[in-house]
Amino acid sequence: MSADLTATGIGVGRAYGSCGELLQGVTARNRHFLVTLPIRRGSVAVFEPGGDDITVVPERKSKARGLARAMVARSRVLRGGRLTLHSELPEGKGLASSTADLVATARAIADAEGRTVPVDELEADLRAIEPSDGVMYPGTVAYFHREVRLLARLGTLPPLTIVTGDEGGAVDTVEFNRAGPCFGSAAKHEYDRLLSELGVAVARGDLAGIGAVATRSAVLSASLRDRPHLDATIDAARAIGALGVVVAHSGTTTGILLADHDPRLRVQVLAARRICDSFACSVTVHHSWRPTADTPRDRVHPSPHPRAESTPR
Repeated sequence: MSADLTATGIGVGRAYGSCGELLQGVTARNRHFLVTLPIRRGSVAVFEPGGDDITVVPERKSKARGLARAMVARSRVLRGGRLTLHSELPEGKGLASSTADLVATARAIADAEGRTVPVDELEADLRAIEPSDGVMYPGTVAYFHREVRLLARLGTLPPLTIVTGDEGGAVDTVEFNRAGPCFGSAAKHEYDRLLSELGVAVARGDLAGIGAVATRSAVLSASLRDRPHLDATIDAARAIGALGVVVAHSGTTTGILLADHDPRLRVQVLAARRICDSFACSVTVHHSWRPTADTPRDRVHPSPHPRAESTPR
């Protein structure tokens, strides 16, 4: 931020959520990672400068309040203000609601200062709060969520529709990541292979490959969180010609992946809704988010990270 910055205004920030993860696991080098599935629903934050303290609406958004206070404390022009969060993402379901709130908050406060928040600053702030999804980056990314660091940009997914069922309840992401998961050597090497395969599939727009990796990751996740409906859901999804199944690994969501270009899409969506109705307390249809040519990229220039892991090829 320049030293002569003296004026502030109302700031607005946005961030998209992630419909669970296409893949989540641990590498052979024992680093926890996930791969995002960006969706069009997310969070919007509005920051109105004024006063000497930070107020947040809704009041329960304590993590956003902590981030706002940290950013304002460093600011040369802000002293306080009112932060209002509007989210389309339910909490505790594995849709990156918390990270979307925080990213939107950081972008709104920076916008009020007349600047764009650099991604390395954003990640440093999030790292002090909780494990985070990689939704601050456009497109699909592999992300070290516990370290809050980028692993690799995988590219842009083909247009997808995801019909999701909420299994009920909620999962505390912080507690989930503190307690586990634990994997053996064979599983970690399989995750390395799946990550490489997914990187190739995304780069090629290979829908079948993307669906296969997501489904395998869902199956592997069942060892960490009981999903008694999963096998039947996978079989039923296959029967309607779906690409596969995706889950929120630290959430309560199971989704059926569908290709938007499939001429059977309308019929598939109805069938997928019926499948999800068989196990879920609520059913939602999501659509993948694709960055456009005018998506701001000055938000996403990371500092170089250690190259401890191979980038998917």
